[in-house]
Amino acid sequence: MVGAISVTHFASWTYIQKFGKLRRQRAVSMSVGVEEASAKLYLGLDFGTSGARFAIIDKGGTIQAEAKREYPLYKNGESYDWVLSWKKTMFLLLQDVPLELRKHIVSISLDGTSATTIIVDRETGEPIWRPFLYNESCPDALPMVKSIAPPNHTVCSGSSTLCKLVEWWNNAGSNQKSALLLHQADWLLWLLHGKLGVSDYNNALKVGYDPEAESYPPWLVSQPYSHLLPSVLAPGTPIASLKEEIANKFGFQKDCVVCTGTTDSIAAFLAARANQPGQAVTSLGSTLAIKLLSNTRIEDSRFGVYSHRLDDKWLVGGASNTGGAVLRQLFTDDQLEKLSEHIDPSKASLLDYYPLPKAGERFPVADPNLAPRLLPRPEDDVEYLHGILESIARIEAKAYSLLKELGATEAKEVLTAGGGSKNEKWTKIRERVLGLPVSRANQTEAAYGAALLAAKGHQLKY
Repeated sequence: MVGAISVTHFASWTYIQKFGKLRRQRAVSMSVGVEEASAKLYLGLDFGTSGARFAIIDKGGTIQAEAKREYPLYKNGESYDWVLSWKKTMFLLLQDVPLELRKHIVSISLDGTSATTIIVDRETGEPIWRPFLYNESCPDALPMVKSIAPPNHTVCSGSSTLCKLVEWWNNAGSNQKSALLLHQADWLLWLLHGKLGVSDYNNALKVGYDPEAESYPPWLVSQPYSHLLPSVLAPGTPIASLKEEIANKFGFQKDCVVCTGTTDSIAAFLAARANQPGQAVTSLGSTLAIKLLSNTRIEDSRFGVYSHRLDDKWLVGGASNTGGAVLRQLFTDDQLEKLSEHIDPSKASLLDYYPLPKAGERFPVADPNLAPRLLPRPEDDVEYLHGILESIARIEAKAYSLLKELGATEAKEVLTAGGGSKNEKWTKIRERVLGLPVSRANQTEAAYGAALLAAKGHQLKY
């Protein structure tokens, strides 16, 4: 079963395939093609909550090709086999890379959703348990995690990777001596390079890894399940060359290097190329993820706040379950576009909602039982959408205000990534509510950030 796909090759043609049908047309947006035999290109893959995409860039950061695919759905009893969906999608995306570009790709990196956890057999790499998804909470494991971790540590949240590991360990894991924990990005990258058990310090943060000390803390290493923890490298570190059989099958270079990845929200931040303390990126996809570049590291699980390392600075923030997923439960894409045209963003909405797709919130309030608040619904859908967009903006404003109170560098500018960045009326609403300059980042896709990591990895290799 093949999901929907959209592919753009900027050097020559646009390819658009949907439900197995392929047609070709001249690309509307053209850029300089790859002409030199020695040209080096970098491939970034992004695995988000609802689909995956790739971006291929040259050394100047110009996109040479990009594509996206929806995840094909495979039923596994009453649920879906997400691991199979991710695997199939990755190899379909590699197949979508224009043939003439493949031989120029010298490095690959990949991002995945934060805290999406896979327990695998350490000998075969095959999953031995269903994956724990990014927004899944394990409240039964939380008391045990809180008993071993420092107060208010990042892992002291029901949706943390460590809570998911403890949940699995308590239910099935104590008898599994050959198990290994990997994150979504780790496992997909392993399929490409074959070195099992490697992660990056962005993905490993929520399992308890300390990126400042560059090690797992003693309180974690002393636990009976610590042998499941992967080794950790900096994002964008070369791991190994692309597997020979994959290189041969798809026509990639034999010495194409596969690099450690990152999380999807970190990749979106990298894509925006924000590099000054006080610059922030809000990623408006299925969820709302916030990252603020700060000189100070902030960790406080009471509010779902944590810090990712970015070289010598810190990306402080968190991810809310509000965002595009709840909007799509209420409106079609066409409705969102048409209704937004009639919103006056200069006027404040008096409607007060907390839009969530289902019960449970992570940030700026960490409450697995927080119920969605989407009523009362006015008769006018324009008024209703206005109220929802403004309520999401208030959650965003509360998040940035909280970061300042906790000691992070104050936000001075907000760049926006993700699908929500395309809604100009929403941008103006957010600018009014936040009281800050808000604009769309020049590059908004996490796949572009992953491609930048791939370029970094190639530079480190040489």
